[in-house]
Amino acid sequence: MDRRTFISGVSVGLLAAPLAAQAQPAGKAWRIGVLSAGSSSATREANIDAFKQGLRELGYVEGHNIVIESRWGAGKYESLRGLAAELVRLKMDVIVTVAVPAIRAAKEATSTIPIVMAVVVDPVATGLVASFARPGGNITGLSVRTPELVGKQLGMLKEIVPKASRVAVLWNPENPGNLPQLRAAELAAQTLGMRLQSLEARSPREIDAAFAAMTEEAAGAVVVLVDVMFIDQRTRIAELAATRRLPAVYGQVEHVASGGLMAYAPSFRDNYRRAAVYVDKILKGAKPGDLPIEQAAKFTLVINLKTAKTLGLTIPPTLLLQADQVIE
Repeated sequence: MDRRTFISGVSVGLLAAPLAAQAQPAGKAWRIGVLSAGSSSATREANIDAFKQGLRELGYVEGHNIVIESRWGAGKYESLRGLAAELVRLKMDVIVTVAVPAIRAAKEATSTIPIVMAVVVDPVATGLVASFARPGGNITGLSVRTPELVGKQLGMLKEIVPKASRVAVLWNPENPGNLPQLRAAELAAQTLGMRLQSLEARSPREIDAAFAAMTEEAAGAVVVLVDVMFIDQRTRIAELAATRRLPAVYGQVEHVASGGLMAYAPSFRDNYRRAAVYVDKILKGAKPGDLPIEQAAKFTLVINLKTAKTLGLTIPPTLLLQADQVIE
């Protein structure tokens, strides 16, 4: 088995979708809403482009037989309810959602419009759906299995800094998707003989305070959990980690391109592309609650050697051999 592949329990048949034109009423333009907890950025627009590409492969052309309305929370989770309500008023045929806060806002706004989760940490643990096999209600989509990866991230940190017995975890309590990640980190730390320092950050200012606390408590490394605010602040986080000489591992590869040390993460872009399959199935009459939730199948290890050199670290050759991308 490829080391970056999980065998998903979802039937391969979900991917075999006929062209949209076969089931679409003449002259009908489907209305698709996109609700993201993050801010509009080049990276996130590229993810939306991957979703649109997936739709094109299934016969949907924006401006011809589909209309897409995007709404961005910009990391301000309190704004998501209003944005979700706006999409409901616009009578979307499907709402595609990104991150637990956005999914929860959409779920509260409508029980009838189908909701497709493009990126969600653990929809069962966060109470969004009943189960992966039969989610029920009006929600289905794709899970990125991030909690399962936290243990691997901690293990990689231990390889790089084996003497680091105390590891900080940066998380956002405003994001319900961070709780399953934090619990997974706690369990993994026990197995690895590490002590965790849990540090909350709800805002950019609190990120600075969290890193100051890491230094005060003599943390030897840090794990940054997956959160849209952390992605928006990824350059600042990388700078703080470098200034305080803290090796850091992340759950999204964008952190590494911005100067972070290392990331082990699912392919978010692939999730967006595959979300189009769910949209297609639903527009053809499938009930979202009957469509099993697909779990991420592609994972990437990215290492920034330039950052490692700045921190005075030597990356073990065994870890370098596993890397999908090395930034020098």
